[in-house]
Amino acid sequence: MNHCSFCGKSELHVNRLIAGPRNVFICDECVRMCQEILEGERRAAREPRTPNTSPTPLVPRTIYKHLSEYIVGQEAAKRVLSVAVYNHYKRIEHKARFADTEVAKSNVLLIGPTGSGKTYLAQTLAKLLDVPFCIADATALTEAGYVGEDVETILVRLVQAAGGDIRRAQRGIVYIDEIDKIARKSADNPSITRDVSGEGVQQALLKIIEGSLVYVPRDGERKHPQAEMLQIDTTDILFICGGTFEGLTKIIAERLGIRRNLTLPLYGPNRPAPQRPADLLRHVIQDDLIRYGFIPELVGRLPVVVTLDPLDRDALVEVLVRPRNALVKQYQRLLSLDGVELVFTEEALHAVAEEALERGSGARALRAIIERVLLDVMYEVPSRRDIRRVVVDALAARAQAAPKLYDQHGRLIGGQVDRAA
Repeated sequence: MNHCSFCGKSELHVNRLIAGPRNVFICDECVRMCQEILEGERRAAREPRTPNTSPTPLVPRTIYKHLSEYIVGQEAAKRVLSVAVYNHYKRIEHKARFADTEVAKSNVLLIGPTGSGKTYLAQTLAKLLDVPFCIADATALTEAGYVGEDVETILVRLVQAAGGDIRRAQRGIVYIDEIDKIARKSADNPSITRDVSGEGVQQALLKIIEGSLVYVPRDGERKHPQAEMLQIDTTDILFICGGTFEGLTKIIAERLGIRRNLTLPLYGPNRPAPQRPADLLRHVIQDDLIRYGFIPELVGRLPVVVTLDPLDRDALVEVLVRPRNALVKQYQRLLSLDGVELVFTEEALHAVAEEALERGSGARALRAIIERVLLDVMYEVPSRRDIRRVVVDALAARAQAAPKLYDQHGRLIGGQVDRAA
């Protein structure tokens, strides 16, 4: 039986298989795809090219629409971020018009549980705007002179992401993860050692976040007199900080006077006070963050505070199938290169989502679960020509059975894949 030399599909699975020299074949689907690629290149060549020196022609509605193509739920967070990012780059582009008024930078603080999409929101924004982007882990930062990373190394990574272009790096986006881990040590939990990863790091971050000239080593090493230094102006760098802020809901509840099974007067006698952590987080104010352990100066440099909701089962199912880069679509594409169709039943999707909820890490657990479900299939399929369709049902998703395999005629293959011991 003949197969397409490009996608591997057999002549039974395509409308037309065109023969070429030396036993080479191409199917009608690959021909159509090639035609679309060539037409797109011709169309791009005909369109007049204008230099794109600004990432700002996107309005908030367009940014929100793009984020929605990749991120499920979090409607309020996507709207707030769309406005904040648009205003930030509009401020940069029209700085000359604001000669009589200094427009301050609006950095963003994302608060939400793990696996809710904080990092992915920042990554998607940077990709849309086509600006340099880097991620820093606040837990690795320490005061200058101590073991760990200096705060300035964040800017070195941004310059590296910009390919060494300082001017381009100065318009980039920095995402600082686990920002809640640098809160000051509580007076109730004193330490006999110096807190070199708490308030000292906050003071160092304050300098680069608010906008100033910073000198950093070119190679990302620690500062020393012989090091070659780079000068970076952080005035136009957008900083997005994120963290889970475990324990913040308790502080908010105490401020609001909420107790279990009681109602809050400001909500009215018939309206219960918010009890879920996600509902409480929506009432966060700057004083709550200061009580949590942040210095007032740093809180003031993060004026845009966005809270994210935990993803429920239905939202996790959407994450699997709806976004442009949904996990199920990715694995379907991978197996299609071997000429195999991959199908997840509705019950299987719900089973995967339920297991992710049990693990407590949100959408972050989905890929690990899918990898476990499809491991044996992906091991066997490349070396077997009889498999043309794989169906994952609820039992397979729960690791209680192997996925069902079908041949080119739609018949169930008796010998399933050998599950790893």
